Amino acid sequence: MKLTKHAHACVTLEKDDTRLVVDPGAFTPDAAEAVARAHAVLITHEHFDHFDEQVVAAALQARPELEVYGTAAVAAALGSHGGRVHVVAAGDTFSVGSVPVSVHGHRHARIHPDIPCPDNVGYLLDDGAVHHPGDAYSVPDAPVRTLLLPTSGPWTKLGEAADYVRAVKPERVVEIHELMLSDLGRQSTANLLGENGLTGIPIERLEPGADVQV
Repeated sequence: MKLTKHAHACVTLEKDDTRLVVDPGAFTPDAAEAVARAHAVLITHEHFDHFDEQVVAAALQARPELEVYGTAAVAAALGSHGGRVHVVAAGDTFSVGSVPVSVHGHRHARIHPDIPCPDNVGYLLDDGAVHHPGDAYSVPDAPVRTLLLPTSGPWTKLGEAADYVRAVKPERVVEIHELMLSDLGRQSTANLLGENGLTGIPIERLEPGADVQV
Protein backbone atom coordinates (compact mmCIF):
# COMPACT_ATOMS: atom_id res chain seq x y z
CA MET A 1 0.00 0.00 0.00
CA LYS A 2 1.25 3.49 -0.85
CA LEU A 3 0.73 6.32 1.64
CA THR A 4 0.91 9.92 0.42
CA LYS A 5 1.20 12.65 3.05
CA HIS A 6 -0.77 15.85 2.61
CA ALA A 7 -0.59 18.89 4.87
CA HIS A 8 -1.72 18.39 8.45
CA ALA A 9 -4.03 15.41 9.10
CA CYS A 10 -4.79 14.29 5.54
CA VAL A 11 -3.33 11.22 3.85
CA THR A 12 -4.08 9.28 0.68
CA LEU A 13 -3.78 5.49 0.68
CA GLU A 14 -3.59 3.43 -2.51
CA LYS A 15 -3.68 -0.32 -3.03
CA ASP A 16 -4.26 -2.06 -6.34
CA ASP A 17 -6.88 0.14 -8.03
CA THR A 18 -8.33 1.50 -4.79
CA ARG A 19 -7.67 5.01 -3.49
CA LEU A 20 -8.84 6.33 -0.11
CA VAL A 21 -8.44 9.76 1.44
CA VAL A 22 -8.56 10.25 5.20
CA ASP A 23 -9.37 13.61 6.82
CA PRO A 24 -9.23 16.16 3.98
CA GLY A 25 -9.60 19.32 6.04
CA ALA A 26 -9.34 23.07 5.63
CA PHE A 27 -5.63 23.07 6.53
CA THR A 28 -4.90 20.84 3.52
CA PRO A 29 -4.51 23.06 0.42
CA ASP A 30 -4.91 20.20 -2.06
CA ALA A 31 -7.86 18.56 -0.27
CA ALA A 32 -10.21 19.01 -3.23
CA GLU A 33 -7.69 17.48 -5.63
CA ALA A 34 -7.13 14.51 -3.32
CA VAL A 35 -10.86 13.90 -2.89
CA ALA A 36 -11.48 14.21 -6.64
CA ARG A 37 -9.28 11.17 -7.23
CA ALA A 38 -10.57 9.02 -4.36
CA HIS A 39 -12.97 6.10 -4.37
CA ALA A 40 -13.86 6.84 -0.73
CA VAL A 41 -13.30 9.51 1.90
CA LEU A 42 -12.91 8.58 5.57
CA ILE A 43 -13.50 11.31 8.19
CA THR A 44 -12.49 10.82 11.82
CA HIS A 45 -14.56 13.73 13.20
CA GLU A 46 -16.21 17.01 12.25
CA HIS A 47 -13.51 19.55 13.17
CA PHE A 48 -12.70 21.76 10.18
CA ASP A 49 -9.01 20.82 10.05
CA HIS A 50 -10.08 17.21 9.39
CA PHE A 51 -13.32 17.74 7.48
CA ASP A 52 -13.72 20.42 4.82
CA GLU A 53 -17.48 20.13 4.46
CA GLN A 54 -17.68 22.18 1.26
CA VAL A 55 -15.00 20.12 -0.48
CA VAL A 56 -16.57 16.79 0.42
CA ALA A 57 -20.13 17.91 -0.33
CA ALA A 58 -19.10 19.23 -3.75
CA ALA A 59 -17.35 15.97 -4.55
CA LEU A 60 -20.42 13.95 -3.56
CA GLN A 61 -22.54 16.10 -5.82
CA ALA A 62 -20.14 15.83 -8.76
CA ARG A 63 -19.24 12.15 -8.47
CA PRO A 64 -22.10 9.66 -7.98
CA GLU A 65 -19.63 6.83 -7.32
CA LEU A 66 -17.96 8.50 -4.30
CA GLU A 67 -18.56 6.98 -0.84
CA VAL A 68 -17.96 8.80 2.46
CA TYR A 69 -17.57 7.29 5.94
CA GLY A 70 -17.66 9.27 9.19
CA THR A 71 -19.31 9.94 12.51
CA ALA A 72 -22.97 10.80 12.91
CA ALA A 73 -22.09 14.51 13.02
CA VAL A 74 -20.25 14.26 9.71
CA ALA A 75 -23.18 12.44 8.12
CA ALA A 76 -25.65 15.00 9.45
CA ALA A 77 -23.61 17.82 7.92
CA LEU A 78 -23.48 16.15 4.50
CA GLY A 79 -26.84 14.41 4.18
CA SER A 80 -27.27 10.86 2.92
CA HIS A 81 -26.66 11.40 -0.82
CA GLY A 82 -28.65 8.31 -1.63
CA GLY A 83 -26.97 6.17 1.01
CA ARG A 84 -23.43 7.04 -0.04
CA VAL A 85 -22.65 8.75 3.29
CA HIS A 86 -22.15 6.07 5.94
CA VAL A 87 -22.21 6.50 9.72
CA VAL A 88 -19.53 4.39 11.42
CA ALA A 89 -18.60 3.73 15.04
CA ALA A 90 -16.13 1.62 16.99
CA GLY A 91 -16.43 -2.05 16.13
CA ASP A 92 -17.65 -1.50 12.57
CA THR A 93 -15.88 -3.05 9.61
CA PHE A 94 -16.22 -2.41 5.89
CA SER A 95 -14.18 -2.61 2.71
CA VAL A 96 -13.42 -0.14 -0.05
CA GLY A 97 -12.31 -2.07 -3.11
CA SER A 98 -9.44 -4.27 -1.99
CA VAL A 99 -8.88 -2.41 1.30
CA PRO A 100 -10.53 -3.71 4.49
CA VAL A 101 -11.17 -1.09 7.20
CA SER A 102 -12.00 -1.45 10.87
CA VAL A 103 -13.16 1.36 13.14
CA HIS A 104 -11.71 2.03 16.59
CA GLY A 105 -12.18 4.64 19.33
CA HIS A 106 -15.08 6.77 20.48
CA ARG A 107 -14.19 10.30 21.58
CA HIS A 108 -11.94 13.22 20.71
CA ALA A 109 -9.13 13.80 23.20
CA ARG A 110 -10.00 16.33 25.88
CA ILE A 111 -8.83 19.90 25.33
CA HIS A 112 -10.50 21.53 28.37
CA PRO A 113 -13.59 20.77 30.46
CA ASP A 114 -15.31 23.82 28.93
CA ILE A 115 -14.85 22.50 25.37
CA PRO A 116 -17.12 19.61 24.31
CA CYS A 117 -15.43 16.47 23.00
CA PRO A 118 -17.07 15.27 19.77
CA ASP A 119 -17.18 11.70 18.63
CA ASN A 120 -13.89 10.68 17.01
CA VAL A 121 -13.16 7.40 15.28
CA GLY A 122 -9.87 5.96 14.13
CA TYR A 123 -9.45 3.84 11.01
CA LEU A 124 -7.27 0.74 10.84
CA LEU A 125 -6.71 -0.06 7.18
CA ASP A 126 -5.62 -3.11 5.22
CA ASP A 127 -5.44 -5.58 8.11
CA GLY A 128 -3.28 -3.37 10.29
CA ALA A 129 -1.07 -1.76 7.65
CA VAL A 130 -1.97 1.79 8.77
CA HIS A 131 -3.88 3.34 11.66
CA HIS A 132 -5.15 6.94 11.50
CA PRO A 133 -6.44 7.90 14.98
CA GLY A 134 -7.86 11.33 14.20
CA ASP A 135 -7.63 13.51 17.31
CA ALA A 136 -7.39 10.81 19.95
CA TYR A 137 -5.00 8.37 21.58
CA SER A 138 -7.31 5.38 21.16
CA VAL A 139 -5.50 2.04 20.96
CA PRO A 140 -6.83 -0.45 18.39
CA ASP A 141 -7.44 -3.96 19.64
CA ALA A 142 -5.37 -5.31 16.74
CA PRO A 143 -1.72 -5.12 15.64
CA VAL A 144 -0.63 -1.93 13.87
CA ARG A 145 2.30 -1.83 11.48
CA THR A 146 2.31 1.92 10.73
CA LEU A 147 0.86 4.41 13.21
CA LEU A 148 0.05 7.94 12.05
CA LEU A 149 0.92 10.02 15.11
CA PRO A 150 -0.54 13.50 15.74
CA THR A 151 2.19 15.80 17.06
CA SER A 152 0.55 19.23 17.47
CA GLY A 153 -2.75 20.73 18.46
CA PRO A 154 -4.56 22.12 21.52
CA TRP A 155 -5.19 18.61 22.83
CA THR A 156 -1.77 16.99 22.27
CA LYS A 157 0.67 16.21 25.08
CA LEU A 158 4.05 14.68 24.35
CA GLY A 159 3.99 12.46 27.43
CA GLU A 160 0.62 11.04 26.40
CA ALA A 161 1.85 10.66 22.83
CA ALA A 162 4.80 8.62 24.06
CA ASP A 163 2.54 6.38 26.15
CA TYR A 164 0.26 6.01 23.14
CA VAL A 165 3.05 4.77 20.90
CA ARG A 166 4.19 2.40 23.62
CA ALA A 167 0.65 1.04 23.99
CA VAL A 168 0.07 0.56 20.24
CA LYS A 169 3.54 -0.95 19.68
CA PRO A 170 3.69 -0.17 15.95
CA GLU A 171 6.56 -1.19 13.73
CA ARG A 172 6.67 2.30 12.25
CA VAL A 173 5.53 5.83 13.18
CA VAL A 174 4.74 8.61 10.70
CA GLU A 175 4.04 12.14 11.91
CA ILE A 176 0.73 13.84 11.08
CA HIS A 177 -1.19 16.84 12.46
CA GLU A 178 2.03 18.85 12.49
CA LEU A 179 1.06 22.32 11.25
CA MET A 180 1.08 24.01 14.66
CA LEU A 181 4.78 23.22 15.12
CA SER A 182 7.73 25.17 13.74
CA ASP A 183 10.57 23.27 12.10
CA LEU A 184 12.43 23.41 15.40
CA GLY A 185 9.35 22.16 17.24
CA ARG A 186 8.94 19.23 14.84
CA GLN A 187 12.56 18.24 15.24
CA SER A 188 12.40 18.56 19.02
CA THR A 189 9.23 16.45 19.12
CA ALA A 190 10.80 13.77 16.90
CA ASN A 191 13.87 13.69 19.12
CA LEU A 192 11.86 13.37 22.33
CA LEU A 193 9.48 10.71 21.03
CA GLY A 194 11.71 8.94 18.55
CA GLU A 195 14.38 6.31 18.25
CA ASN A 196 16.64 7.78 20.93
CA GLY A 197 13.79 9.16 22.99
CA LEU A 198 10.79 7.81 24.85
CA THR A 199 9.50 5.25 22.35
CA GLY A 200 12.59 3.79 20.68
CA ILE A 201 10.91 4.08 17.27
CA PRO A 202 12.00 6.68 14.70
CA ILE A 203 9.43 9.40 13.95
CA GLU A 204 9.24 9.75 10.18
CA ARG A 205 8.64 13.35 9.08
CA LEU A 206 7.14 13.45 5.60
CA GLU A 207 6.59 16.71 3.76
CA PRO A 208 3.34 17.24 1.84
CA GLY A 209 3.42 15.29 -1.41
CA ALA A 210 5.90 12.69 -0.20
CA ASP A 211 4.88 9.04 -0.37
CA VAL A 212 6.08 5.82 1.20
CA GLN A 213 5.18 2.16 1.04
CA VAL A 214 3.45 0.89 4.17
